[in-house]
Amino acid sequence: MHKGGFFRSFGYAFSGFLTAVREERNLRFHLVVAAFVLYFSHFYQFTRAEFLLLILLICGVIALELVNSSIERAVARPAPDHFFIAGAVKDMAAAAVLVFSIGAAVCGVILFWDPDTIREIWDYLLAAWYRLPLLIAAAVAGYLFVFQYRKGVRGFDFFGRN
Repeated sequence: MHKGGFFRSFGYAFSGFLTAVREERNLRFHLVVAAFVLYFSHFYQFTRAEFLLLILLICGVIALELVNSSIERAVARPAPDHFFIAGAVKDMAAAAVLVFSIGAAVCGVILFWDPDTIREIWDYLLAAWYRLPLLIAAAVAGYLFVFQYRKGVRGFDFFGRN
């Protein structure tokens, strides 16, 4: 590997991530959910271990979604004699994301289900006239980002290779 190759690889990874954000609706969904989970986590008195678990679950879901998207692209147009295999591979990769996401959601419910804290969050949102409308605006912005985002003609490339 030539000089700068190690650091250049970070640029390629960043380019790949931005391309996935532009082109993959499910990744955008996971990013929006992660943002809301992190926002609401500040209302809880999570231990360091609980917060680390939360971060690992978020990163795991996003990483699996990136792998799934990569696999879908790699087998997007298989030869006719490999069509069934390509479909099965794509389905299994999607199933991996689904299984991990369900596990993460169950962990999230266990971590966040505290009626007293939920009541405190509600009271906080209602304590100032602008908080609930801001949360609703953030939810609408998240919806638009996930479902109405229009990708450019070409994906972003950190190094200008296209």
